[in-house]
Amino acid sequence: MSHEMYRPLRQERCVACRADSPHVTEQEIQEWSAQIPAWHIIERDGVPRLERVFKFKNFVEALAFTNRVGELAEQEDHHPALLTEYGKVTVHWWTHAIKGLHRNDFVMAAKSDELYTRN
Repeated sequence: MSHEMYRPLRQERCVACRADSPHVTEQEIQEWSAQIPAWHIIERDGVPRLERVFKFKNFVEALAFTNRVGELAEQEDHHPALLTEYGKVTVHWWTHAIKGLHRNDFVMAAKSDELYTRN
């Protein structure tokens, strides 16, 4: 086992993905999901995605979180689908290049969780 497997996902960086980049395995999903327990894998348009709904007191707080996730996405060059509503933000992470889930998505979910806890 490599040392990297023991590093928390939130401390990792995204890597560039191409169409031939590997999808996550079932074992990786099990292992990494333990670090992001509030996230669920859903399928939309035949593509698996990580999804989480973050709750807020009002629209202003929800919009501020949306902007923080957007800034993170720009820093990591990995971009989610974001739905901002009154009192909540729904975030979807998946890797467009492979039409599925990659390690980057789990890294970004963990980083999103960290942004939320710092709210």
